[in-house]
Amino acid sequence: MNAKEAVARRIKDLCEEKDFTINGIADYSGVAPSTVYSMLNQKSQNPGVVSIKKLCDGWGISLREFFDSELFENLEQEIF
Repeated sequence: MNAKEAVARRIKDLCEEKDFTINGIADYSGVAPSTVYSMLNQKSQNPGVVSIKKLCDGWGISLREFFDSELFENLEQEIF
């Protein structure tokens, strides 16, 4: 798994855990739904930390909590 895929999986997992839809967390956190959807699919290869922070604010968690997941261990190397 690469970093982008891990971020997308974490967003989906947190939406499920916190009982938010993708549109719901986007609206609640002030991030455009199109931005969140681009983070979840192949459009955005580099999800922005500011957008991730806003989503975290909506879920009531810190960036540290967002990245404190086994998803971010053993990621594929990004430099080839």
